[in-house]
Amino acid sequence: MDQVLVLNQNYEPLNVCNLRRAIVLVFCGKAEILIENHRQIHSVSCIIECPSVIRLQRLVCRPLPRVRLTRREVFRRDGYACQYCGRRTGHPTLDHVVPRHRGGKHSWENLVTACTQCNHRKGGRPLKEAGMRLLRVPLRPKSSPYYFLEKWVGRSPEEWWPFLPAHLRPEAEVSVACPWGNPSR
Repeated sequence: MDQVLVLNQNYEPLNVCNLRRAIVLVFCGKAEILIENHRQIHSVSCIIECPSVIRLQRLVCRPLPRVRLTRREVFRRDGYACQYCGRRTGHPTLDHVVPRHRGGKHSWENLVTACTQCNHRKGGRPLKEAGMRLLRVPLRPKSSPYYFLEKWVGRSPEEWWPFLPAHLRPEAEVSVACPWGNPSR
């Protein structure tokens, strides 16, 4: 895996970058390696330890990240359920509440998840003309400071775990020993 977790100076997760970018940050003196990933890059004159986690030397103040308007994010916001009938299908589609040819914008407030049947039934008409209504009003989803890490949930390298917030770490299997033996017997 060639991804590196970038921490702010205060050890807060800031970003995930590729290995090349991380090595450049380290060699320019802008970051230090906290954890190596046990791989090496060999050059003519030296051997470079590949980082898995780096920490920036200076504190970076960054604004709250915004959720990008993509098909996947609209489906995720709507829970992969049709916003007209509530069904979950394996192949959801996007629908503009106010059709674009009627002045509707390509925005969070005008895009919803729809099943194929409801999308065809509505067609290029506004909701009133189609005799349909939305189950929920579409809004821009709120972002968290760790939005960029959500795609790594459940597949982040183990060496990242100490630096991740608890809700983004994989669930550790906890085995509790019963003092009076196996309760299922």
